[in-house]
Amino acid sequence: MKLQKLLCLTLVFLLPTMAYAAKDEVIWNQVLKQQFFAGKQLLKGDDVIQLSTPVRAEDPALVPIKVTASFPQTKEKYIKRILLVIDKNPFPFVGEFEFTPDSGKADIAMRVRVNTYSYIRAIAEMNTGEHYMVKKFVKASGGCSAPIGADYDAAMARLGKMKFRLDDKAQDGKPTMAQLLISHPNITGMQMDQVTRFKRRAHFIKQIKVTFNDKPILTAKTDIAISSDPNFRFYFVPTEKGELKAEFTDTSCESPVSRDVCEVGQSYTKTYRVTP
Repeated sequence: MKLQKLLCLTLVFLLPTMAYAAKDEVIWNQVLKQQFFAGKQLLKGDDVIQLSTPVRAEDPALVPIKVTASFPQTKEKYIKRILLVIDKNPFPFVGEFEFTPDSGKADIAMRVRVNTYSYIRAIAEMNTGEHYMVKKFVKASGGCSAPIGADYDAAMARLGKMKFRLDDKAQDGKPTMAQLLISHPNITGMQMDQVTRFKRRAHFIKQIKVTFNDKPILTAKTDIAISSDPNFRFYFVPTEKGELKAEFTDTSCESPVSRDVCEVGQSYTKTYRVTP
């Protein structure tokens, strides 16, 4: 009897999550898969990439996620692109991250906004054309409309400032982890101004490019799901002394619903001298 009661209680707690998951699969299969991968076969990706997320987000506007590749990048075999999607966000597209053999490893980590219980998906495209997908179900609520954490005027005053961090001393010819920190409020267009009570106009980072001695390391297209003050961790292979350079362009939109009224905002650049 005790075991039966325990099983019943377990089902009571699991059923809501299972219902959410089932609904999210419908959204993916009927809408998003066709939108992003029409005519493509998505293979099981557990042997290619791993996706790390919390089960329940402590802060829905700052949900840490990490994609880790199972093999190093080589000219013969490498991950060309990773697409991140949050099924039930108002705009499911999180970002598209392009890699090269000079990336060393196709690993990427960041913080994202999750608006409601949803699957987060990572799809890797190989240089040979195959697509591999992994997914994790995350419990969160309100990430896209959560107020900007810092004072808005202060956030705008430091907008565009960037910083590089290398956790370990760079070693010639070996993948080295780098961190790019960007000061930007990444306004979603759904956050309310606490003074005027009107929603602030969307203003977010749209494109990022990281190079080492002018060779592409990481190229990204991003949207409103990226958290405020973005923080990206990635790899590159320093083969000589040189310059690690980051450039990003933000976009200012009149409305978060109609993307055809977007205007290109400002471009920003940061360089860092690397000495293996």
